[in-house]
Amino acid sequence: MDETLKSTEAPVERLVSVEEVAERLGIKVHTLYLWRTKGKGPRAVRVGKYLRYRWMDVLAWEESQMDLSVA
Repeated sequence: MDETLKSTEAPVERLVSVEEVAERLGIKVHTLYLWRTKGKGPRAVRVGKYLRYRWMDVLAWEESQMDLSVA
């Protein structure tokens, strides 16, 4: 494989499950599904029939919630 191509590839971030996000946030899985239907909560993507999250989106959402609580 060409080494220059290898060095320019973006790292692939593992998508995390609804259960992992719910555990991190200390909420129920059902709450995440409700938030998604209402357009709230961290940004998520559908992968087939599964809902998945990127940690960076979860962390960004957490940060935005802290900013709101201070205001």
